[in-house]
Amino acid sequence: MKFSEATVAKKIQVRYAAEAETSCCLSCGGALEKGEPQPGEVVIDLGSGRGNDVLKAALKVGPEGKAYGIDFTEDMIQAANRNAEKLKVSNTGFLLGKIDDTPVKDSMADLVISNCTINHAKNKSLVYKEIYRILKPGGRFVVSDVIATEKLPAAVVADPEAWAGCYGGAIPKEEYFQSVSEGGFDNIEILEESEPYDKQGVMVQSLTIRSNK
Repeated sequence: MKFSEATVAKKIQVRYAAEAETSCCLSCGGALEKGEPQPGEVVIDLGSGRGNDVLKAALKVGPEGKAYGIDFTEDMIQAANRNAEKLKVSNTGFLLGKIDDTPVKDSMADLVISNCTINHAKNKSLVYKEIYRILKPGGRFVVSDVIATEKLPAAVVADPEAWAGCYGGAIPKEEYFQSVSEGGFDNIEILEESEPYDKQGVMVQSLTIRSNK
């Protein structure tokens, strides 16, 4: 990747800033539903966007639980806070931060979820190490993400627009699972896997996985 991470981050911020006020879907899977949050649990959503999943999680965990959203886009954090205020959901928190370096204490979460976000990270193993750090012992993650059916062409990997478009950072399943294992997780369970589909000339898949700390 010949461009800087700041270049990709800027393009993602521009894209998500425009989408913060729309009703479009920014997710590629149903990580929240498959995570099955329980009353009293702490749920953290990495790449929380407008906070839709966080608000749903807050209702599921109830007043004794808490749901947090992490996003690196100011516009999304502001939109999420407005949505929480509008719906009068008080057991939430939206924090500005990176998914591989969150402003969250060790062993805080019972459940970590993420929808179509980790593919944006250059070093995915660092993200999974962060997930491992913030999970309680016995805690679980459910992640929906985009993977590539084979190694992407160099021209795609070098295109910041492709990274911002949720496919330039896609890697093959074996490489993706290696990143999860390097993060500290074993026994990766595939909950859902789509058929390959075309994304701007390359073949990718949507994948939902789960594991425990």
